[in-house]
Amino acid sequence: MKKNKTYFALSLTIICFISGCKPKDVNVQDFQSNVLISWNEKVMQIAKEEDGLMTLKGLRTATLMHLAVHDALNSIVPKYRAYSYEQEVVNVNPMATAAFAMYEIATQQYPDQKKVFDELLSASLVNLEEKDSSLAKELGTASATAILAKRTNDSWNGEAEYTWHPMAPGVYAEFNKHSGTPEGFIFGAGWARAKTFMLPKQDHFRSPPPPEINSADYTKAFNEVKTVGSHNSTTRTDDQAHLAMWWKDFVENSHNRLARELIQKEKLNLWEAARVFALMNMTVYDAYINVFDNKFHYNHWRPYTAIRWAENDENPDTVADTEWSNLHNHTYAFPSYPSAHGTASSAAMTVLAETLSTGDDYDFTMVTAAVEEAGPFSEKVKMQPPTRSFSSFSEAGLEAAMSRVYLGIHFRYDSEEGHRLGNKIGNYAIANYLQPLEKK
Repeated sequence: MKKNKTYFALSLTIICFISGCKPKDVNVQDFQSNVLISWNEKVMQIAKEEDGLMTLKGLRTATLMHLAVHDALNSIVPKYRAYSYEQEVVNVNPMATAAFAMYEIATQQYPDQKKVFDELLSASLVNLEEKDSSLAKELGTASATAILAKRTNDSWNGEAEYTWHPMAPGVYAEFNKHSGTPEGFIFGAGWARAKTFMLPKQDHFRSPPPPEINSADYTKAFNEVKTVGSHNSTTRTDDQAHLAMWWKDFVENSHNRLARELIQKEKLNLWEAARVFALMNMTVYDAYINVFDNKFHYNHWRPYTAIRWAENDENPDTVADTEWSNLHNHTYAFPSYPSAHGTASSAAMTVLAETLSTGDDYDFTMVTAAVEEAGPFSEKVKMQPPTRSFSSFSEAGLEAAMSRVYLGIHFRYDSEEGHRLGNKIGNYAIANYLQPLEKK
């Protein structure tokens, strides 16, 4: 890799000497984010079509792609700290460089979609002179190659053994009829072992234990979800029912969509937008890894099991309902505590508050047109209305976490800890990665 970087630096020096390019020729404010918006949307669309976002592949691809762009752009004009690739300041067309970096990642991850990416690349290079295209391709490819090399054998799609435990109070148990999964199936054990992008290790943030099953805190949370999360709840409000279903969209899908909209609204330049996409996606990725590590560490049961089996939970203050089901008649097949959705949403919102605005207070509206009626790949239902509005990023992150209580798939303490954990992960990302460089 060092030899390739040396060769690239030499070739840039020669070409720039011949063509007369100078670093000062590039003004970051002249380059807007349209190219990133297009590629982000296309990759997320392809990821959804391929596996319904049931694997880390789409999120990982988006993270790789935007990190490659971020590093390449900051080789042209250094504005933020690099992640994996650093090169001396060069004068290369930024838009084309970004396109080539994304093309290299996207075609490597989704080779069967090469024709689609060829067309997108051509559209990104309209009216570009051949010499500019050549330089941009070298830089974009070099940055993409660096991040791909860094992530070799990162176990994003690895599997991990899971040992089922005998039924006992608080212990995760199988409910394959409610989850719609094969007997003996459990989701996400391998996610807990995947290599992180920024956290030092998978268990960097260890959540405190959930409440004891015979405690007053557990009893309170049990009774709440049993009531407001029930399929036929008489206490859940219409708005709570709406937000419970509306927030079902996967975090990597809904928050990339939000980022695209707000980047355009705020008219961020190419460098700023690249940082938003890169930092947010790597943070969501690590949030999933960290929260799944916590989930399998505690192996805590879901409300579906807890409510139906309460007669045996050794808590005299809980009452069983052997026919209980939740709002959408589905429970995800992995342990409950903490909430993964709450963790990833809050982590993403924490990053967006830092990179998209001057702070947490920010009025915005999110759009989710339709969600799955029950579990993954079930029929879609339209959301009426398709929007929810917020006055801060933290408000949205907390609502996303709490939505799982009204959906009936999490206890309140699952959601509250997910929100806290997500904030910690988001703040860690902001403090340690892709930081603004000091002005000289």
